[in-house]
Amino acid sequence: MTDALFKAVEARRDEVTALTAELIRFPTVNPPGEAYTPCAEYVGAYLRKLGFETEFIRGEGAPGDTDRYPRTNVVARFDGRVPGPCVHFNSHIDVVEAGEGWSVDPFAGLVKDGKVYGRGACDMKGGLAASIIAAQAFMQVYPDFPGAIEISGTVDEESGGFGGVAHLATLGYFSKPKVDHVIIPEPLNKDRICLGHRGVWWAEIATKGAIAHGSMPFLGDNAVRHMGAVLQAFEDELFPALDRKTTKMPVVPEGARRSTMNINSIHGGQTEDFRPGLPSPNVPDSCRLTIDRRFLLEEDIGTVKKEVTSILERLKRERPKFDYDIRDIMEVQPTMTERDAPVVKAVAQGIMDVFDKEPDYVISPGTYDQKHVARLGHLYDCIAYGPGILDLAHRPDEWVGIDDMVQSAKVMAVGLNILLRGGAQ
Repeated sequence: MTDALFKAVEARRDEVTALTAELIRFPTVNPPGEAYTPCAEYVGAYLRKLGFETEFIRGEGAPGDTDRYPRTNVVARFDGRVPGPCVHFNSHIDVVEAGEGWSVDPFAGLVKDGKVYGRGACDMKGGLAASIIAAQAFMQVYPDFPGAIEISGTVDEESGGFGGVAHLATLGYFSKPKVDHVIIPEPLNKDRICLGHRGVWWAEIATKGAIAHGSMPFLGDNAVRHMGAVLQAFEDELFPALDRKTTKMPVVPEGARRSTMNINSIHGGQTEDFRPGLPSPNVPDSCRLTIDRRFLLEEDIGTVKKEVTSILERLKRERPKFDYDIRDIMEVQPTMTERDAPVVKAVAQGIMDVFDKEPDYVISPGTYDQKHVARLGHLYDCIAYGPGILDLAHRPDEWVGIDDMVQSAKVMAVGLNILLRGGAQ
């Protein structure tokens, strides 16, 4: 079984390399959502040549969706000779901005020294290419396979996935009976299976004040100082408490096996666009703070929120003139697929066959589109598995190894054979 599949994948080494490079050349930067449509159309045309039926679904009404920047997703399906389960490979086509510090053109798709360089190489256009090659190899070796294979290229994962997988999941694209197993080829190392992710709660806290002349601050009420009291309480009370919370989830890296909270941004007083002028001499009457709270499977979202609001309520009682508002931006529950789930066992066997070792089972410190498959599609046979080294994502000179893509494609091909054919010879 594996010899024929592996040879079919190896024969497409140049193809997976060229496909990855070509995908990188679409500068699908999010925000704002550049080049989504031409990239999705390229993927659709590529898969149509392989016999897939393709459709394009726009994430209408999603954040950022406009006629200038349409949230264009592509979903392709190949039905086998007889009915059976469906395996869906989902990859996001959006990438973060290139940023500074590159030694190569981030959108040239440079191939050099066994690597493909460019923004999105490992996160995750190399994974998309590897899943396509895996499907091709499987379909060549087993043309009479039962069931169906789906491959999607979706948008906006880097900004929450609302115009991509969330939109499609709402429409039923990630639910039974349409789909049974989902593999998301995120770059979490080729010999590891990612079972899920920690939870997240994003919120904005606003403190209130009263404007006055900056030379007479005693006539006003300084909202930035009120926010300073919030930050000090977080430092003294909340952060130490979070650091004491640990999980049995196999989160990587080790530091993420605790509860964490990041202060994403703080804005107070005068607007930030005054330069090159001079600051206005005012007491700030407003201040906003954005928090990014990551929580564990053992934690309850209600308790997570109360840890913050209880501090705010105490300050309201104890600190003169203190008042605040808080609004939720996003909340996602932690998710962890069971290790004995069919998709986990199938990919684990592929890793055994390719690397002659048991896979490492990990949990991602941050969320990815599995959250929407679970919470909206109610489909829990879902994992992340793909080529690439996670530490390279979002950094200058991002790359994906050609050998890594080939080996991951072999793992995926074995997984397809087990999930669709039961591993038959």
